Amino acid sequence: MVKRGEADALLCGLVGRYDQHLDHVRDVIGLRPGVRTLAAMNALMLDAHTLFITDTFVNEQPDAQALAEIALMAAHEVQRFGMPAKVAFLSHSIYGSSKRESARRMRAARDLFVQQAPGIECDGELQGDAALSETIRSSFLAEGSLSGAANLLVLPNLDAANILFNVLKVTSGHGVTIGPILLGTAAPAHILTPSATMRRVVNMTALAVA
Repeated sequence: MVKRGEADALLCGLVGRYDQHLDHVRDVIGLRPGVRTLAAMNALMLDAHTLFITDTFVNEQPDAQALAEIALMAAHEVQRFGMPAKVAFLSHSIYGSSKRESARRMRAARDLFVQQAPGIECDGELQGDAALSETIRSSFLAEGSLSGAANLLVLPNLDAANILFNVLKVTSGHGVTIGPILLGTAAPAHILTPSATMRRVVNMTALAVA
């Protein structure tokens, strides 16, 4: 119905596997022109921070180019919430402290992102605490444009992003959660999960038609 213009948006996923729904969305609705990959982002509105985390469901091990594209799509989505995107590319490494492949990949993703979106604050590669603390970053010779705490956390792979979101969801009290928000589709389409509450379904409905 969305493909034919008979509906404004699609919400699915309360029953069935995420990957199965994703295949249908990719095949029927497709990607937005110029987009190379889909991605998923979840949001947590906590007492101390509002955090957006990506990619929580789609890309298992994205390369640097894909990470930069995911970060750019996610940053634009954060801006739709009426707040500036402050992007952190997370790693076990900070500013080159590790030469492992994943750290170099996050650094490269940050460099590509800067080229594509020089007006959006970002930094990386960063450890998680440094992403949320300018005090920690200031003890290094930081090169990024990030000020204050990041609100968009780009993780190196699907496992890291999904685990971080679910741990924070359970341990951080009764904060509001939104998502998964599917990024990059040709028309609004979002795949929820069987654990989604009625409140999250309502939130996603409002987001899908906004």
